[in-house]
Amino acid sequence: MPTADQVLPPHHVRARNAATASENRIHDDDVAREHGFAGGLVPGITVFGYLTTPIVEAWGESWLERGLLSARFRQPIYDGEEVTVVGTVGGDGDVHLEARNSADQVCAVGEARVAPNAPEPPSLDDYPEAPLPPTRLDPTPDALSTVDVLGSVEAGFHADRLDETAALVDDTLPLYRELGVAHPVWLLYFANTLLASNVALGPWIHTASAVQNLSLLHDGERLSARGRIAGLSERRGHQVVDLDVLLVADGARPVMHVLHSAIYRLRSSEHLQ
Repeated sequence: MPTADQVLPPHHVRARNAATASENRIHDDDVAREHGFAGGLVPGITVFGYLTTPIVEAWGESWLERGLLSARFRQPIYDGEEVTVVGTVGGDGDVHLEARNSADQVCAVGEARVAPNAPEPPSLDDYPEAPLPPTRLDPTPDALSTVDVLGSVEAGFHADRLDETAALVDDTLPLYRELGVAHPVWLLYFANTLLASNVALGPWIHTASAVQNLSLLHDGERLSARGRIAGLSERRGHQVVDLDVLLVADGARPVMHVLHSAIYRLRSSEHLQ
């Protein structure tokens, strides 16, 4: 277990943008350059995965069962960049994380901890299942302000595909295969899916996620993502949405609570809509 003032072993990874063919064209080099970036952005959930490796290595199953990680993505990481994640343990036992690129710029930060006891899960009554809209919403404040509960999405988890997720974030930890449980990146992916399944997004950017693990998702279980729009705001001309998402196993057991933020409409993206 980490101790106060300890520096965790650094985690080194070569970033990979595996989303170049996704519907979100911010991962495409040409589209990203039109918005002022050097190239297609490595997805936020991938960067989130880089941050999880040192803390899962340190805390193991305890973090997967009841740990928290609050992550913010400060600036882009690009395909092929060398990324180093460093973690420092504070006096309260929390771990402060930084993901730095080869220029030693801080691209993402995180705060992680493990609760001494299992946290009280949110009530399922507050996160009802709902059908997806027949037509996805326009990515505008007027359209999103009319929505509370989002249409749910779900999928089955199969442990024999764990290596695909691990390879996505270059995670070599054996724990997931030993336990036969889902990687947090696979879980967090559903917060993105929930937004994209309800809103007809143009290029958009995942900016932050705070996840509270509540239980493990095991091989053969079915995961549903349920959520609502928690807030809409404008920041430097960008339109930002905050989501409150609960991931539920087999319709009965909360697995992860996610507060998820994204720029759903970039200030210069009107011509791309």
